[in-house]
Amino acid sequence: MTQSLPGRHPAPERAPTGRGELPVVVVGAGPYGLSVAAHLRAAGVPVHIFGEVMGSWRHAMATGMFLKSTPAATDLSAPGPGARLADFRRLQGEPELTELTPIPCDVFVRYGQWFQKQYVGDVDPARVVSVDRDGTGAGWTVRPADGRVVAARAVVVATGLNGLAHIPDQLSRLAPEGAGPRALVSHTSHHTDLSCYAGQRVAVIGGGQSALESAALLHEAGAEVRVLVRENRVRWGTTPALSRPWPARLARPASPLGTGYVLAAVCKAPHAVRQLPASARLLLFRRALGPSGGWWLRDRVEGVVPVQTASRVTHAEVTPQATVGLRLTGSHGTSDLTVDHVLAATGYRLDLDALPFLSPALRRALVCVPGSRAPELAGTLESSVPGLYFTGSLAAPVFGPMMRFVAGTEFAATRVAGDILRRIRAAR
Repeated sequence: MTQSLPGRHPAPERAPTGRGELPVVVVGAGPYGLSVAAHLRAAGVPVHIFGEVMGSWRHAMATGMFLKSTPAATDLSAPGPGARLADFRRLQGEPELTELTPIPCDVFVRYGQWFQKQYVGDVDPARVVSVDRDGTGAGWTVRPADGRVVAARAVVVATGLNGLAHIPDQLSRLAPEGAGPRALVSHTSHHTDLSCYAGQRVAVIGGGQSALESAALLHEAGAEVRVLVRENRVRWGTTPALSRPWPARLARPASPLGTGYVLAAVCKAPHAVRQLPASARLLLFRRALGPSGGWWLRDRVEGVVPVQTASRVTHAEVTPQATVGLRLTGSHGTSDLTVDHVLAATGYRLDLDALPFLSPALRRALVCVPGSRAPELAGTLESSVPGLYFTGSLAAPVFGPMMRFVAGTEFAATRVAGDILRRIRAAR
């Protein structure tokens, strides 16, 4: 009899696997990769998961940051009860978090590491450098950086936003050898510690959570900060209520991503979002959740950190003093700003070409959502190449904005694992 990992709740149905059965390879060990692996392993499907457990959350989030999501929207997915963030907190003897308690990123990282030990088991830390179909066309060959060759029956891409950080061309040209903490420009995902800019002048470009929270942390670390926002105003989330009267619930129903009928609908039925025309899906992906700051962050920014709205960077250059000269244009007219560093909180661009481990031939074979470089997916999250699945943000242009957040792990993990399990049974 197979030994269950502590805390695991086996699925009621298990795959008819046997000796020599090829594993499913999961590339990525963040919330989506761990959730998919948990469902597959509970069903008895062999899994080989590559990646650093919660690596992006450990290395692409500055110390002191909090999640924008509420506790109800941060649960990883495993079959059966006992895997929620609240369960982890209770078992650790820590108080339960409420809607009024911002979640520190380090708490979420510890939760993910606990989830891995309880529901997933071993994770291979090797970096995957190549994924391609094998010679038969029925299976897959996965090569990690250490030179091994791993054969797989299917591959699930769960790499999150790794490699997808976007810096506009006019800013990236400030760092011809590559953006980063030691260059004149960096992206928010490059940082774990912003205290290195103490005493320096820093321009933060962007008006969303990463921009505003980074600005607060920079200011608190002793940097001279200015936030440059394209929009006419900064948007802030509203303070949540632990209970709402029924007229308010009727007028603006709640969802894991906030209140309102649009958000409630896309969270309730991601599969229905997929039925929309591609243009409508992309509009929903881009507009359903605009840039905003968490309600709990407002007091650390508003009236504390200079924020210049309606401002666009129209020119950027390196000065003779090895600083950055910015030309700003907006409703205020045109002005110049000189800083020591530019921090781009300019989001991410979903682009299959930014996933170097997918072979060029494989990338060419993938059908993309029209008007994007994101993969078109079936209702099971399978791509146009049989046996290759995509989860998380890369699935958001198909299933809606919930796939950009941890709240989407339940939908993705059950769909992917269920489809793979059905195929195993059909092959027997």
